[in-house]
Amino acid sequence: MPYINVGKDNSGDIKLYYKDWGNGQPVVFSHGWPLSADAWEDQMVFLASRGYRTIAHDRRGYGRSSQPWSGNDMDAYADDLAKLVEALDLNDAIHVGHSTGGGEVARYIGRHGTKRVAKTVLIGAVAPLMLKTDANPGGMPLEVFDQIRAAVLADRSQFFQELPLPFYGANRPGAKVSQGLRDSFWLQGMQAGLNGVFDCIKAFSETDFTEDLKKFDVPTLIMHGDDDQIVPIGASAMLSSKIVKGATLKIYPGAPHGLCSTMKEQVNADLLAFFEKG
Repeated sequence: MPYINVGKDNSGDIKLYYKDWGNGQPVVFSHGWPLSADAWEDQMVFLASRGYRTIAHDRRGYGRSSQPWSGNDMDAYADDLAKLVEALDLNDAIHVGHSTGGGEVARYIGRHGTKRVAKTVLIGAVAPLMLKTDANPGGMPLEVFDQIRAAVLADRSQFFQELPLPFYGANRPGAKVSQGLRDSFWLQGMQAGLNGVFDCIKAFSETDFTEDLKKFDVPTLIMHGDDDQIVPIGASAMLSSKIVKGATLKIYPGAPHGLCSTMKEQVNADLLAFFEKG
């Protein structure tokens, strides 16, 4: 399996696993919490079949990548992404980030710029800030994230069986979410290391991406479901779309957080249309 080294800690080399499918303009995917590159396979197969090179990595601490004790924060995630881009010598790349991965893309641009970037897509992204503060009154109280931390420590496996219900909107009347999709979520979550999963809760909830978003200077599509129960649209996409210069906001009525799976045909078509737009 393909890996790159992104650094060292006291346990040795820190390696990132990645998938690299197809040929053409590169599309680089950053996954959400607590998933892995596997979450992007529907998009990767669709786009690779249409002339794009699709690349998705397991973030440090997740999937098949190393599980270092330290560095489970947005700066390290962004720097790891930069090292992947450099190792594969990707230019004119389109970066697509979902949820926590949207924050990763934002911090990547904030720290490394857009010289290798052609376009960006933020889907259900945690930017600009999830946590409720005096300056961000529409965010979620700290107690919400403390409850997530407590649930992860108490019984991570059970929590990852329950989380797909709001994640995919399976708790809504008439929802059709397969047991297989819920099982896939659980499996990906359980592949991750507990420490990385725990640390990332602080990273995705308390990191302020406002200044990163101000550095976007490439065409950007912001996609979000208006029934997102994980990252409510009001304090995320509605704000990010005003911060990113010239951003296009696409709202999916009734869509959940995991719309890349539950509405994959529409999401895939919209991605392709944005990529092909001059």
